[in-house]
Amino acid sequence: MAQRAEGLDEVWDDWRNAVTMTPKELEDWLGTDESHEVGQKSGGSGESTGHASGRRIVELLRTKKDDLTDDDVAHMRKAVGYVQRHQAQGGPDDDVEHSRWRYSLMNWGHDPLRG
Repeated sequence: MAQRAEGLDEVWDDWRNAVTMTPKELEDWLGTDESHEVGQKSGGSGESTGHASGRRIVELLRTKKDDLTDDDVAHMRKAVGYVQRHQAQGGPDDDVEHSRWRYSLMNWGHDPLRG
């Protein structure tokens, strides 16, 4: 049996709480105009950091837990940190459903309108 990725057990519960969308939901979301319109653009690709992260999160969600690598765990930690920081900032007072705040979180796999 392969050795478990370092730190996976420590991040797993936070990851499951932070990423509330299914791979299919996230993949569908990443194809929307709203998804492409939010976030800080990086490099020359025109894709935001969060959008690129969302594509990676889809891959992680489709990977068996025992097959996750140390690099995967590092990205899981990054996603958890982003979601926690973004939520701590608080969302808008009105129309959270159509807010850039929600859209940005959704690029990272977290829909704040879910329980």
